[in-house]
This record gives sequence, structure tokens and C-alpha cells, in this order.
Amino acid sequence: MPHTPLSHRRRRRVLRPVPLAVVGALVATATVALPHLVPDASAATTLRGYADGRGVRIGAAVGDSPLTSDSSYTTVLDREFNSVTAENAMKWDAVEPSRGSFNWAAADRLVAHAAAHNQGVRGHTLVWYAQLPSWLKNGNFSASELNTILKSHIDTEVGRYKGKVYAWDVVNEAFNEDGSMRSSLWQDKLGTGYIANALTWAHAADPNARLYINDYNIEADNAKSDALYALARQLLAQGVPLHGIGFQAHFEVGKLPASMKANLQRFSDLGLEVSVTELDVRIPLPASAAELAQQSTDFKTASENCLGVPRCAGITLWGVTDKYSWVPGTFSGYGAALPYNESYAAKPAYTGLSNGLNPNA
Repeated sequence: MPHTPLSHRRRRRVLRPVPLAVVGALVATATVALPHLVPDASAATTLRGYADGRGVRIGAAVGDSPLTSDSSYTTVLDREFNSVTAENAMKWDAVEPSRGSFNWAAADRLVAHAAAHNQGVRGHTLVWYAQLPSWLKNGNFSASELNTILKSHIDTEVGRYKGKVYAWDVVNEAFNEDGSMRSSLWQDKLGTGYIANALTWAHAADPNARLYINDYNIEADNAKSDALYALARQLLAQGVPLHGIGFQAHFEVGKLPASMKANLQRFSDLGLEVSVTELDVRIPLPASAAELAQQSTDFKTASENCLGVPRCAGITLWGVTDKYSWVPGTFSGYGAALPYNESYAAKPAYTGLSNGLNPNA
């Protein structure tokens, strides 16, 4: 997820289109069944119960601090969600603060908690421009050495959680808003080929994990999503193990893009899974009753937009409760972005999301 304002512009890179006939031939080989989910009949009317019934994931990003210190947090997490994403615990600065020296404590805690509560784990994230340790950012490595470092990191992290993480956000936020490639340590030193390499190495480390490219502001049909679509077609044509696209879906209340479902559909038509990976709907504070009602509609619509598309693997919220949301610290004057308030009371957004997941609502 982004931790800085969502505005970056860099140089443009043109991708050659792949003939649709080639892409179509790859659809069958790119599709596999979703992970098996075990329904809990006693929890049929929870978010988790509805998702289990549809064979999809309903997830939440999880912070290590509330996971280990807030019983109200874990009560809601375990009752309502069948999937968890590490908010920060699997990012490079957290797991490899010094070169070759790993700290798995927080990531291991999340994986163990998920296993104990029959939850899947989404790995987040292997290759990103942000939250890199200083040794890596300031190392001034040659392209060859940087390539070796990246492969070693992916081999080690994916390998550690082989069979325990069902999907990885392998590459995160690789594009600018205008569709050009984002300037980053990886892009600037290694070129766009780092994306295919990262996916290939992750697949070798865990052949059963679903591998994603994840980004924000790609929910609509726009220059950024067009560029990602072109890259996805290119990677599939080259036989690169790309399995899904993650649509972060950090929305402002009342501003869901009208083209969202059609845009997800075109990625699904390539044979790729589509997942909403970081959903929240921020509101200018203080939130009015009308805004909370609109937020409920937005959560319902966002979930229906994904679930109405073939190969939608599920929906993940970026958090559980407003108490720990990243939104107020990033978007000044905004908050109240999640279905539970700071006291763990369900907001209208909970009902909207529940109705979006419930096929009979």
C-alpha cells in the first residue's frame, strides 16, 4: 500500500501490444482453481460466512501491534475474515533490515495466527520502490549485484512461506499515473525486465502460490490501467508466471469509477485472477449520516464489481477498524474509511459489504 500521497509522474515507456489471438490462446493455461475454503456453518451471516459460501476470500490487512495486544481486534478479525495480509511485516525493511540478516518474528506471528484460525495469507510485498532498508537504498550496487540481491530476497522470503501463503503481491506500484514506468531503484538499475524476473523467481520458490502485480488508481479504465494491461498481455505472451492483478481500491466516498467492473473484466478476459486488495473508502471528517450511507453503497458496489467478474478471487480491506487506519495520517482531514469504527461497532459500511458478498441480499 502507498504510505505517501498518491501522486508521481516519471518518464514514459512504450510497450508493444501483443496480438489478441496470442493472448486468447493463453487464457486456458493461465487459469487455475481458487484455493479451497472450508465454510463455517455457524458463521454463515458474517462476512467470512458469505465469502466462504461463494468460494472467495474476504481479507484484511493486519498490523502486528493490534494482533498482539488488542483482543477486540483479533475477535473481529477471526470472526469476519478468511484471509489476512501483512500490513508491514513482510516488506523488505521489516524482514531484511541488514543484508543477509532476517527478522521473521512479526511475519511468523501473522502466519501462525492465520493457520490457527483457518485463514489464508496474502504475502505483501516482494518488490516495491518504498520501505527499503537503508543498506539497499544507499548501497549503490551494480545492476548485476542488485539483480542477485533481489533474487536472493525473493528466494528466501517466498521459500520460507512456501505452502503457507496462497498469493503474493510480487510487484507493487510499478507505474506512474500517465502509464509510464515509475522511477525506482529496480526500474532505474534493472529496467522493466525486473518484473518478469521477480515473477519467475517467486514461482520457482513456490510453484503453487498465486502471483500478482498490485497497484492503485488502476480501478478505472485509464492511462495507468491501460499500461498495466499492455504489460500483463506481454508477460503472458512470454510465458511469465503472472496469475493475477491486485486493484488496491483506495477510494474517496462517492467517487467509485463507473468503469471499474468493465475494467476488471478485461483483465479477467486475459485469464488472470482479479482481486480487490486494499479496499477502504475515506470520508471528510466529521462524517455525516449521508456520507456514511454513501460509504455503505460504495462498499457494496466495489465488492459487487469484483464478484460480478469471472476469476474474482476476493476482496481485502486495508485494515479492520478505523482505530488503526492509515488514512488520517496520509490524507489530511479524512478518515472513517473502514466498516468498523474505533470502538469496534459495525458501521453502515459493514452492511453494504455484507450485502455485496451475500448473493441473496
